[in-house]
Amino acid sequence: PGLHRQHGKQGGGSKGIYAKLTVVVVVLLICTFSVFFLATISGNRGSLEPSEINVEELWESAKSGGWRPSSAPRSDWPPPPKETNGYLRVRCNGGLNQQRSAICNAVLAARIMNATLVLPELDANSFWHDDSGFQGIYDVEHFIQTLKYDVRIVESIPEIHKNGKTKKIKAHQIRPPRDAPISWYTTVALKKMKEHGAIYLTPFSHRLAEEIDNAEYQRLRCRVNYHALRFKPNIMRLSESIVDKLRAQGHFMSIHLRFEMDMLAFAGCFDIFSPEEQSILKKYRKENFAEKRLVYNERRAIGKCPLTPEEVGLVLRAVGFDNSTRIYLAAGELFGGERFMKPFRDLFPRLENHSSVDSSEELVANTRGLLGSAVDYMVCLLSDIFMPTYDGPSNFANNLLGHRLYYGFRTTIRPDRKGLAPIFIDRENGQTAGFEQAVRRVMLKTNFGGPHKRVPPESFYTNSWPECFCQMSPSKPADKCPPDNVLEILESQLENEVNRDLEASMETNSTRRTEI
Repeated sequence: PGLHRQHGKQGGGSKGIYAKLTVVVVVLLICTFSVFFLATISGNRGSLEPSEINVEELWESAKSGGWRPSSAPRSDWPPPPKETNGYLRVRCNGGLNQQRSAICNAVLAARIMNATLVLPELDANSFWHDDSGFQGIYDVEHFIQTLKYDVRIVESIPEIHKNGKTKKIKAHQIRPPRDAPISWYTTVALKKMKEHGAIYLTPFSHRLAEEIDNAEYQRLRCRVNYHALRFKPNIMRLSESIVDKLRAQGHFMSIHLRFEMDMLAFAGCFDIFSPEEQSILKKYRKENFAEKRLVYNERRAIGKCPLTPEEVGLVLRAVGFDNSTRIYLAAGELFGGERFMKPFRDLFPRLENHSSVDSSEELVANTRGLLGSAVDYMVCLLSDIFMPTYDGPSNFANNLLGHRLYYGFRTTIRPDRKGLAPIFIDRENGQTAGFEQAVRRVMLKTNFGGPHKRVPPESFYTNSWPECFCQMSPSKPADKCPPDNVLEILESQLENEVNRDLEASMETNSTRRTEI
């Protein structure tokens, strides 16, 4: 019996030990899961805190990663020969920035075909109904001089004098296919040019493929866009005057507030407007765009609607900007007027445009139509931060994003409309808790202006990295910066070409005299 009791005690002791071990294991598991859970929450909370988007850093340029802009040739790039295959005329349709892309394509097309480019025509029947023309917007002499190593450019097709008679070359008109490959220019277009002496490509918007597997051709586009296309001195002077006045009080941000009738009609975003306003938008869409089934809720959910002015203000507040931020608005006439602007103005009262910054007669007289768009473009280019509210089919925003990237990775704020849509919809339905944190979470995933891979549908004109950038210490030979004396090399090549032409001309004249 005694043995039995002793055995019983030992059994009870074993059960006690097992029970204690079980408790210890459970406690350890609870602690482990608690630590893991807290770490996860802490990590997520950290990614949502406003301190992770440092507003002070946004006022500076984005980190370059050792890259710098460079569009100079990096391989053999012979100058244009004296004898070309003919003359190329183009009519660039659309607004200022659609025309700008077309001019870049025209220069490249002339290079591809070994053609003499006639100064591009800017469509007088564009959105702005402005007939300023190339000479009224851009510095013609600078354009021709900058591209002298690339193509021959004339202001008009010269007349031919032969046997005492004067003959005009009539350019053969062709409608090029949209996004035509290089092969179309070297076959169809070139054949007609050789037959007629000149061709006239019209319309010329998006008529050359953007993605070309030739880095030197892409760099030529950058030379045109960011070096050769310089606005006339009066536009540059007005733009710099506005920037100086804005910056006299510190940093300033520019916003392309694309809340205008044409874009709203194009996007099919009608439901937030009154019945009368919806009627106007639908009429404009029917007259200007192809018929298409458009449902507002569906369009908004996939990020196809421009942000409203209030939504722009809410994004900026969530990112960390306060009501002392000075904002320059680049926009036409806002559809819906003050009803939509008031909530934005309440959040950010320091709103400016070119008229409010400088109301002088010179400014008023020179900021209409294409000239006004050019001034807005330069102010946005030179601003500390640029924010497009609709960078889908907006040529203004897309070109500026690319130009600011090339200009030194200047900060851009690009709202992810698709990512923000459900957050704004929840807010409208009364779910306001965690709104700013949710907005910051989306914005933290966006690019703020640094070098990044171009992914379709992003345009080459929006992001010319890496073709138009280089590194001093690259990991790939193709990314190595060209020599510092690259312009001297190109100038020497051009002089040699001129000398060869001169020698050939003298030899021809000498032969003729001998025959006489």
